[in-house]
Amino acid sequence: MKNLALSCLLLACIGLQGCKKNETLKSGEATKVQAEKPISVQCYKALYEQDTLELKINTLKNGKITGDMVMKILDMPKKVGKIAGEFRGDTLFASYTFIQGSYDKITYKNPMAFLKRGNELILGNGKLETTLGATNFIKGAPIDFERVKYKFSTADCVDK
Repeated sequence: MKNLALSCLLLACIGLQGCKKNETLKSGEATKVQAEKPISVQCYKALYEQDTLELKINTLKNGKITGDMVMKILDMPKKVGKIAGEFRGDTLFASYTFIQGSYDKITYKNPMAFLKRGNELILGNGKLETTLGATNFIKGAPIDFERVKYKFSTADCVDK
């Protein structure tokens, strides 16, 4: 009986160690994507009443998109974060991971869709659903790019 318990404990430890190695590999892959040099960088700015949104998009060699976005919305804490996604046709589907204000203990993640029309990016509105803690656009539901607040126009990139 004692040998059986020791054997089970040993197998559990080996299994947990294997999971940890896979986790380390994934974080290494994420660092590699972030360290990859972009083939192009484009900056955008959207103004609506007293709201200002600034977006910097890096296009990578494999077609993926990374970047930074700052949202300064009236009477709300400033949102600062990163976007990651890809273009499907003329629409950029991205995930926006951000913190609000100076409180960095909680990180939020929201899906976003930007329609590219000429030199303009239009932030769309769509129906969202949350499944297992992840928020996504509802499949098959249309994303509205007509009745929107934020239309991004090209801007000069400014390093801060």
